[in-house]
Amino acid sequence: MTSRLFSLIPCAGTGSRSGAPMPKQYQTIAGRPMLAYTLAAFDACSEFSQTLVVLAPDDNHFDARRFAGLRFAVERCGGASRQASVYNGLVALAKFGAREDDWVLVHDAARPGITPELIRKLVAELRDDAVGGILALPVADTLKRVAPNMPDVPTDDVRVARTESRDGLWQAQTPQMFRLGMLREAIERARHDGHDLTDEASAIEWLGHSPKLVQGSLRNFKVTYPEDFALAGAMLSAGA
Repeated sequence: MTSRLFSLIPCAGTGSRSGAPMPKQYQTIAGRPMLAYTLAAFDACSEFSQTLVVLAPDDNHFDARRFAGLRFAVERCGGASRQASVYNGLVALAKFGAREDDWVLVHDAARPGITPELIRKLVAELRDDAVGGILALPVADTLKRVAPNMPDVPTDDVRVARTESRDGLWQAQTPQMFRLGMLREAIERARHDGHDLTDEASAIEWLGHSPKLVQGSLRNFKVTYPEDFALAGAMLSAGA
């Protein structure tokens, strides 16, 4: 039986670094909620059996009327971390007929620059792969490491401890595409070992596999900080 395609959008985060008054996935960018761009990109790919949006159980900001006309389902099964939300979403996909050997593409709601072309490129590259993989970009910038006691969020006095080599480094994006059964097992193993991993590829690596890297796009960046909203808005308004 041919493996089918499902997409999973974890949408239970609060987006605390964005400075937004509500979860950033609902913030308006270029006239639409950020989440709408992701849903529209997957909706344009008719080959997907289902797109599932995972919300926090107490999410009071989601309004289905803002996404009218787009194909998706909602489950309020989000967890305390991305890893927990993805795992719960994988379990919930069984309600929609997803099997262990079906492909699931997990995508960040905060990457509104995703396009149907990028989604189809990833699927074409990985459909016959034994492991799966992710969209990613080679690191182009010089990397600086700060001292261990320095915060991750910039302040008035963050200083460089040393420069790190960027050789062989890629910046992970989403979607990340893996078999549902393999990904669920990988997350279960990571949780058993006490690790809360930040992306799906890390969980697959935890099982000892090597996900494939597929060239992504700069437009598929993650909206994280306050200034990112204006950049995303300009890009989406221009149809870049």
